[in-house]
Amino acid sequence: MAIYDNVLIKIRDMKDSLTPVEKMLADYILANVSEIPHLSIKNLAKASKTSDASVLRFCKTMGYGSYRSFIVSISTSIGSMNDEQKDQYTDIQPGDDLSTIISNISLNNCKSIEDTQSVLDRNEVAKAVKLLRGSSRIVFFGIGASGLVCKDAEQKFSRINKMCHAYTDGHSQLTAATLLGKGDVAIFISYSGDTAEILDTLEIAKKNGAHIIAITKINKSELADKANVLLGISTPEVTIRSGAMGSRIAMLTVIDILFAGVASAEYQNVKKYLTKTHNILASKHRR
Repeated sequence: MAIYDNVLIKIRDMKDSLTPVEKMLADYILANVSEIPHLSIKNLAKASKTSDASVLRFCKTMGYGSYRSFIVSISTSIGSMNDEQKDQYTDIQPGDDLSTIISNISLNNCKSIEDTQSVLDRNEVAKAVKLLRGSSRIVFFGIGASGLVCKDAEQKFSRINKMCHAYTDGHSQLTAATLLGKGDVAIFISYSGDTAEILDTLEIAKKNGAHIIAITKINKSELADKANVLLGISTPEVTIRSGAMGSRIAMLTVIDILFAGVASAEYQNVKKYLTKTHNILASKHRR
Protein backbone atom coordinates (compact mmCIF):
# COMPACT_ATOMS: atom_id res chain seq x y z
CA MET A 1 0.00 0.00 0.00
CA ALA A 2 1.37 3.38 -1.00
CA ILE A 3 1.55 5.94 1.80
CA TYR A 4 2.32 9.53 0.83
CA ASP A 5 4.10 12.24 2.81
CA ASN A 6 1.32 14.71 2.04
CA VAL A 7 -2.03 13.17 1.20
CA LEU A 8 -3.58 16.63 0.79
CA ILE A 9 -1.34 17.28 -2.22
CA LYS A 10 -2.37 13.93 -3.68
CA ILE A 11 -6.06 14.76 -3.19
CA ARG A 12 -5.52 18.12 -4.91
CA ASP A 13 -3.74 16.56 -7.87
CA MET A 14 -6.15 13.63 -8.31
CA LYS A 15 -9.35 15.62 -7.85
CA ASP A 16 -10.18 16.10 -11.52
CA SER A 17 -9.86 12.38 -12.29
CA LEU A 18 -12.05 11.11 -9.42
CA THR A 19 -15.61 9.83 -9.67
CA PRO A 20 -18.35 12.43 -8.98
CA VAL A 21 -18.86 11.14 -5.42
CA GLU A 22 -15.11 11.01 -4.72
CA LYS A 23 -14.79 14.55 -6.08
CA MET A 24 -17.47 15.72 -3.63
CA LEU A 25 -15.41 14.27 -0.80
CA ALA A 26 -12.17 15.75 -2.16
CA ASP A 27 -13.74 19.22 -2.47
CA TYR A 28 -15.11 19.06 1.07
CA ILE A 29 -11.84 17.83 2.58
CA LEU A 30 -9.73 20.49 0.84
CA ALA A 31 -12.19 23.25 1.81
CA ASN A 32 -12.38 22.14 5.46
CA VAL A 33 -8.94 20.69 6.13
CA SER A 34 -8.66 21.70 9.78
CA GLU A 35 -11.97 20.03 10.68
CA ILE A 36 -11.30 16.65 9.06
CA PRO A 37 -9.13 15.06 11.82
CA HIS A 38 -11.99 15.59 14.29
CA LEU A 39 -14.70 13.96 12.17
CA SER A 40 -15.88 10.37 12.34
CA ILE A 41 -16.69 8.48 9.16
CA LYS A 42 -20.39 9.18 9.69
CA ASN A 43 -19.85 12.89 10.28
CA LEU A 44 -17.60 13.27 7.22
CA ALA A 45 -20.11 11.36 5.09
CA LYS A 46 -22.96 13.58 6.33
CA ALA A 47 -21.02 16.83 5.91
CA SER A 48 -19.90 15.94 2.37
CA LYS A 49 -23.36 14.60 1.41
CA THR A 50 -21.96 11.16 0.64
CA SER A 51 -22.04 7.84 2.57
CA ASP A 52 -19.89 5.81 4.97
CA ALA A 53 -19.08 3.37 2.18
CA SER A 54 -18.05 6.23 -0.13
CA VAL A 55 -15.69 7.60 2.50
CA LEU A 56 -14.01 4.19 2.89
CA ARG A 57 -13.69 3.80 -0.89
CA PHE A 58 -12.15 7.27 -1.06
CA CYS A 59 -9.57 6.29 1.57
CA LYS A 60 -8.62 3.22 -0.49
CA THR A 61 -8.36 5.34 -3.65
CA MET A 62 -5.87 7.53 -1.81
CA GLY A 63 -3.81 4.49 -0.80
CA TYR A 64 -5.04 3.83 2.76
CA GLY A 65 -6.46 0.61 4.19
CA SER A 66 -8.52 2.25 6.93
CA TYR A 67 -10.20 5.53 7.81
CA ARG A 68 -7.97 5.89 10.87
CA SER A 69 -4.71 5.71 8.89
CA PHE A 70 -6.16 8.22 6.41
CA ILE A 71 -7.05 10.66 9.20
CA VAL A 72 -3.61 10.30 10.80
CA SER A 73 -2.02 11.18 7.46
CA ILE A 74 -4.36 14.17 7.05
CA SER A 75 -3.28 15.43 10.47
CA THR A 76 0.42 15.19 9.68
CA SER A 77 -0.11 16.90 6.32
CA ILE A 78 -1.97 19.95 7.61
CA GLY A 79 1.15 21.87 8.67
CA SER A 80 2.90 21.50 5.33
CA MET A 81 -0.33 22.29 3.47
CA ASN A 82 -0.61 25.54 5.40
CA ASP A 83 2.94 26.40 4.34
CA GLU A 84 2.04 25.56 0.74
CA GLN A 85 -0.95 27.91 0.78
CA LYS A 86 1.37 30.78 1.69
CA ASP A 87 3.41 30.17 -1.46
CA GLN A 88 0.97 29.19 -4.19
CA TYR A 89 2.04 28.39 -7.72
CA THR A 90 2.02 31.68 -9.62
CA ASP A 91 1.50 32.06 -13.35
CA ILE A 92 3.27 34.52 -15.65
CA GLN A 93 1.20 37.69 -16.00
CA PRO A 94 1.28 40.22 -18.86
CA GLY A 95 3.67 43.05 -18.02
CA ASP A 96 5.49 41.25 -15.19
CA ASP A 97 8.91 42.77 -14.57
CA LEU A 98 11.97 40.54 -14.69
CA SER A 99 12.38 40.52 -10.92
CA THR A 100 8.85 39.13 -10.49
CA ILE A 101 9.39 36.57 -13.27
CA ILE A 102 12.64 35.35 -11.70
CA SER A 103 10.98 35.00 -8.31
CA ASN A 104 7.79 33.30 -9.54
CA ILE A 105 9.46 30.83 -11.91
CA SER A 106 12.02 29.86 -9.27
CA LEU A 107 9.28 29.39 -6.66
CA ASN A 108 7.14 27.30 -9.02
CA ASN A 109 10.06 25.02 -9.90
CA CYS A 110 11.02 24.57 -6.25
CA LYS A 111 7.42 23.74 -5.33
CA SER A 112 7.15 21.22 -8.17
CA ILE A 113 10.14 19.35 -6.74
CA GLU A 114 8.86 19.60 -3.14
CA ASP A 115 5.35 18.44 -4.04
CA THR A 116 6.69 15.58 -6.15
CA GLN A 117 8.81 14.45 -3.21
CA SER A 118 5.61 14.40 -1.14
CA VAL A 119 3.72 12.07 -3.48
CA LEU A 120 6.57 9.89 -4.81
CA ASP A 121 6.10 6.33 -3.56
CA ARG A 122 9.44 5.12 -2.17
CA ASN A 123 8.55 1.46 -2.75
CA GLU A 124 7.85 2.16 -6.42
CA VAL A 125 11.18 3.96 -6.75
CA ALA A 126 12.93 0.91 -5.28
CA LYS A 127 11.12 -1.38 -7.77
CA ALA A 128 12.13 0.88 -10.66
CA VAL A 129 15.79 0.92 -9.61
CA LYS A 130 15.78 -2.89 -9.33
CA LEU A 131 14.28 -3.25 -12.81
CA LEU A 132 16.79 -0.81 -14.30
CA ARG A 133 19.72 -2.61 -12.70
CA GLY A 134 18.61 -5.94 -14.14
CA SER A 135 17.61 -4.66 -17.57
CA SER A 136 19.06 -5.80 -20.88
CA ARG A 137 18.10 -2.51 -22.48
CA ILE A 138 16.36 0.69 -21.39
CA VAL A 139 14.15 2.73 -23.71
CA PHE A 140 12.58 6.10 -22.94
CA PHE A 141 9.36 7.23 -24.63
CA GLY A 142 8.02 10.79 -24.52
CA ILE A 143 6.49 13.45 -26.79
CA GLY A 144 7.19 17.20 -26.75
CA ALA A 145 8.50 18.49 -23.42
CA SER A 146 8.46 14.92 -22.09
CA GLY A 147 10.71 13.98 -25.01
CA LEU A 148 13.31 16.44 -23.73
CA VAL A 149 13.27 14.60 -20.40
CA CYS A 150 13.83 11.35 -22.31
CA LYS A 151 16.91 12.82 -24.00
CA ASP A 152 18.30 13.87 -20.62
CA ALA A 153 17.71 10.35 -19.28
CA GLU A 154 19.44 8.79 -22.28
CA GLN A 155 22.50 10.99 -21.75
CA LYS A 156 22.72 10.11 -18.06
CA PHE A 157 22.30 6.34 -18.32
CA SER A 158 24.58 6.10 -21.35
CA ARG A 159 27.43 7.51 -19.26
CA ILE A 160 27.25 4.54 -16.90
CA ASN A 161 27.33 2.05 -19.79
CA LYS A 162 23.63 1.18 -19.82
CA MET A 163 22.29 0.23 -23.24
CA CYS A 164 19.58 2.84 -23.69
CA HIS A 165 17.88 5.11 -26.21
CA ALA A 166 15.24 7.85 -26.22
CA TYR A 167 12.43 7.88 -28.78
CA THR A 168 10.52 11.14 -29.10
CA ASP A 169 8.23 10.81 -32.13
CA GLY A 170 5.31 8.50 -32.77
CA HIS A 171 6.74 6.48 -35.66
CA SER A 172 10.10 5.72 -34.07
CA GLN A 173 8.36 4.83 -30.81
CA LEU A 174 6.15 2.24 -32.48
CA THR A 175 9.17 0.71 -34.24
CA ALA A 176 11.24 0.59 -31.04
CA ALA A 177 8.40 -0.93 -29.01
CA THR A 178 7.97 -3.68 -31.61
CA LEU A 179 11.58 -4.78 -31.02
CA LEU A 180 11.34 -4.90 -27.21
CA GLY A 181 11.36 -8.17 -25.31
CA LYS A 182 11.57 -9.69 -21.85
CA GLY A 183 14.40 -8.18 -19.83
CA ASP A 184 13.95 -4.78 -21.46
CA VAL A 185 12.61 -1.81 -19.50
CA ALA A 186 10.42 0.81 -21.16
CA ILE A 187 10.06 4.13 -19.34
CA PHE A 188 7.06 6.16 -20.50
CA ILE A 189 7.09 9.86 -19.63
CA SER A 190 3.82 11.76 -20.01
CA TYR A 191 2.35 14.48 -17.79
CA SER A 192 -1.27 13.64 -18.62
CA GLY A 193 -0.83 9.89 -19.02
CA ASP A 194 -3.32 9.99 -21.90
CA THR A 195 -1.18 10.98 -24.90
CA ALA A 196 -2.39 8.88 -27.85
CA GLU A 197 1.07 8.09 -29.31
CA ILE A 198 2.34 7.02 -25.89
CA LEU A 199 -0.62 4.71 -25.26
CA ASP A 200 -0.26 3.08 -28.70
CA THR A 201 3.41 2.41 -27.98
CA LEU A 202 2.59 1.17 -24.48
CA GLU A 203 0.28 -1.55 -25.82
CA ILE A 204 3.01 -2.92 -28.07
CA ALA A 205 5.68 -2.79 -25.36
CA LYS A 206 3.46 -4.65 -22.89
CA LYS A 207 2.52 -7.26 -25.47
CA ASN A 208 6.21 -7.95 -26.07
CA GLY A 209 6.87 -8.52 -22.38
CA ALA A 210 8.86 -5.39 -21.52
CA HIS A 211 8.70 -4.02 -17.97
CA ILE A 212 6.79 -0.73 -17.94
CA ILE A 213 7.75 2.23 -15.75
CA ALA A 214 5.52 5.32 -15.94
CA ILE A 215 6.50 8.83 -14.94
CA THR A 216 3.27 10.80 -14.95
CA LYS A 217 1.05 13.07 -12.92
CA ILE A 218 -0.51 11.51 -9.80
CA ASN A 219 -3.86 10.87 -11.43
CA LYS A 220 -6.14 8.22 -12.81
CA SER A 221 -4.92 7.66 -16.36
CA GLU A 222 -4.51 4.76 -18.76
CA LEU A 223 -0.73 5.01 -18.53
CA ALA A 224 -0.82 4.93 -14.71
CA ASP A 225 -3.20 1.97 -14.69
CA LYS A 226 -1.18 -0.15 -17.13
CA ALA A 227 2.34 0.47 -15.78
CA ASN A 228 4.20 -2.13 -13.72
CA VAL A 229 5.77 0.70 -11.72
CA LEU A 230 4.16 4.13 -11.23
CA LEU A 231 6.29 7.15 -10.36
CA GLY A 232 3.88 10.01 -9.79
CA ILE A 233 4.78 13.68 -10.03
CA SER A 234 2.88 16.62 -8.57
CA THR A 235 2.78 19.96 -10.34
CA PRO A 236 -0.17 21.90 -11.71
CA GLU A 237 0.33 23.41 -15.16
CA VAL A 238 -1.09 26.79 -14.19
CA THR A 239 -2.13 27.94 -17.69
CA ILE A 240 -0.92 27.82 -21.27
CA ARG A 241 1.43 30.77 -20.58
CA SER A 242 3.67 28.74 -18.29
CA GLY A 243 3.71 25.74 -20.63
CA ALA A 244 5.21 22.53 -19.28
CA MET A 245 7.77 24.20 -16.99
CA GLY A 246 6.77 22.68 -13.66
CA SER A 247 6.11 19.19 -14.96
CA ARG A 248 9.42 19.14 -16.85
CA ILE A 249 11.35 20.05 -13.70
CA ALA A 250 9.49 17.39 -11.69
CA MET A 251 10.11 14.71 -14.33
CA LEU A 252 13.81 15.60 -14.60
CA THR A 253 14.03 15.24 -10.83
CA VAL A 254 12.55 11.74 -10.97
CA ILE A 255 15.06 10.79 -13.68
CA ASP A 256 17.88 12.12 -11.49
CA ILE A 257 16.59 10.00 -8.58
CA LEU A 258 16.52 6.84 -10.71
CA PHE A 259 19.97 7.54 -12.11
CA ALA A 260 21.42 8.17 -8.64
CA GLY A 261 19.69 5.05 -7.29
CA VAL A 262 21.25 2.84 -9.96
CA ALA A 263 24.63 4.57 -9.75
CA SER A 264 24.77 4.22 -5.95
CA ALA A 265 23.88 0.52 -6.06
CA GLU A 266 26.50 -0.17 -8.74
CA TYR A 267 29.08 2.32 -7.50
CA GLN A 268 32.31 0.45 -8.34
CA ASN A 269 31.40 -0.12 -11.99
CA VAL A 270 29.73 3.25 -12.34
CA LYS A 271 32.78 5.06 -10.99
CA LYS A 272 34.91 3.37 -13.64
CA TYR A 273 32.59 4.35 -16.48
CA LEU A 274 32.13 7.93 -15.27
CA THR A 275 35.89 8.35 -14.97
CA LYS A 276 36.42 7.06 -18.52
CA THR A 277 33.77 9.30 -20.03
CA HIS A 278 34.96 12.30 -18.02
CA ASN A 279 38.56 11.80 -19.12
CA ILE A 280 37.75 11.52 -22.82
CA LEU A 281 35.64 14.68 -22.70
CA ALA A 282 38.27 16.53 -20.69
CA SER A 283 40.94 15.59 -23.26
CA LYS A 284 38.83 17.18 -26.00
CA HIS A 285 38.51 20.40 -24.02
CA ARG A 286 42.30 20.67 -23.65
CA ARG A 287 42.90 20.64 -27.40
